[in-house]
Amino acid sequence: MPKVDGLEATRRILELGEFTGRVVILTTFERDDYVFEALRSGASGFLLKNAPPEELVHAVRVVAAGDGLLAPSITRRIIEEYAQRPLPRRDDRLIQRLTARELEVVRLLAKGRSNVELAAELHVSEGTVKTHVSSVLTKLGLRDRVQAVVFAYESGLVQPGG
Repeated sequence: MPKVDGLEATRRILELGEFTGRVVILTTFERDDYVFEALRSGASGFLLKNAPPEELVHAVRVVAAGDGLLAPSITRRIIEEYAQRPLPRRDDRLIQRLTARELEVVRLLAKGRSNVELAAELHVSEGTVKTHVSSVLTKLGLRDRVQAVVFAYESGLVQPGG
């Protein structure tokens, strides 16, 4: 892209505030730092340009449904890097905004659970799960589930492998 990269374009798009969609970054960069920065910038998905077309279609559907998606080839490396980092500090100020049930929802989101899986595990309806997820996003000032997962790890609510 001329003049800006995908990260800057993502930031600019999402800063507009009127954009209601989600961003999937499609790139040749497989560097972990680029992936982390993409997620911090607000991207909900991250795929490599060599992904088969059906994977791209799947990613768009997953992200449009409110979930996040990382290229399978980088997911393991991302988890390993998180596992090697020093323990993050808990952001107790933000965490205290959440109810016990919302904390449980955030922890399950960080484990990659879908709404259907959350509903089954929490013994509630899918509609109730959507309400909890929406409440978490609002209370924490987050755009989507991917940001909730990043928050869960960066705040120390969950630990890789835990």
